[in-house]
Amino acid sequence: MKARIALLRTMGTARPYQDTRPLEIVEADLEEPGFGEVLVKMAAAGLCHSDLSVINGDRPRDMPVALGHEASGIIEAVGPGVTRFEPGDHVVLVFVPSCGHCVPCASGRPALCEPGAVAAGKGTLLGGERRLRYKGEALNHHLGVSAFSTHAVMSENSCIKIDKSVPLDRAALLGCAVLTGVGAVLNSGELKMGQSCAIVGLGGVGLAGLLGAVAAGAETIVAVDMAEHKRALALELGATHAIDPTKESAVAEVKALTSGGVDLAVELAGAAPALKFAYEITRRGGTTVTGGLPNPKAEFTIPAVSLTVGEQTLKGSYVGSCVPVRDIPRFAAMMQAGKLPIEKLMTHRITLDEINEGFERLATGEAIRQVVVF
Repeated sequence: MKARIALLRTMGTARPYQDTRPLEIVEADLEEPGFGEVLVKMAAAGLCHSDLSVINGDRPRDMPVALGHEASGIIEAVGPGVTRFEPGDHVVLVFVPSCGHCVPCASGRPALCEPGAVAAGKGTLLGGERRLRYKGEALNHHLGVSAFSTHAVMSENSCIKIDKSVPLDRAALLGCAVLTGVGAVLNSGELKMGQSCAIVGLGGVGLAGLLGAVAAGAETIVAVDMAEHKRALALELGATHAIDPTKESAVAEVKALTSGGVDLAVELAGAAPALKFAYEITRRGGTTVTGGLPNPKAEFTIPAVSLTVGEQTLKGSYVGSCVPVRDIPRFAAMMQAGKLPIEKLMTHRITLDEINEGFERLATGEAIRQVVVF
């Protein structure tokens, strides 16, 4: 069958993207699902910094690639061996398929699935196949999903079934922004009611993390970002304080507000200076979680002795340390109950043909979460 997709041929294209148009909208050939695979008709797909980092070259991938990884859709067909899904099921797509058998998966840490990581690095589906072709050339899949497309074939392990009452445009954000942001706060950070928390970086993922901190019952929530409009939105969403990290007194201000630092600081900006700031505002005995994706060459330093004398914890969080089959339905239920109002993060609804304009808005910081609605 044919599928309209957003195809990236070359990384590092100059901006503005609405003029240079790094993403081509083309009609590609899509093979039928193979063993353990499903065909998904896309409903909605979010524009994320992880996509932007491929476009600008910060996170290199093999080209050409069918981009997109945060999405929701409807199962249209199933391949041989698929037993968990049937046509008509509503699903959220996850960008790390879980094989269920490797050491991390067997240990309850599917975000670290080893075959899933290998497939992502090679641009294949979990089974090692490529199901997209354009003018006879095989295309790479982005994180096993390739969500900026009208239809996609993927491993059934890249799909999580959700109740049909969940709006599919909001459900798309469950697959990355909510899993990563809310998960970093609740799973990786284990935030407790009454504790203090800082969210450093207020993009779509960071603001989702802030909603998680509100839902957890944090007493003090400090929102940190250079952009004034993002700090203002954070206050509307439940932050108790908002800080500009570029101010010389910023670290001191946070410590003064929190009697020495926050119990939990969560960095979701994807930049080494933001992680350093998060660590500096964490109290003795507190925890710093990083869920951002900086350039692979970026480094940061801390006083080594602080880990000992301060008993501070510094930990990474990939996909929010989530178990998607458990957490996506849980977060969807919280969203439906009004405890995770992620619709407030959706600043733009766009068409697939407007995707280059959307990525320029994301690059400038104008947008929070934009969603391609199919």
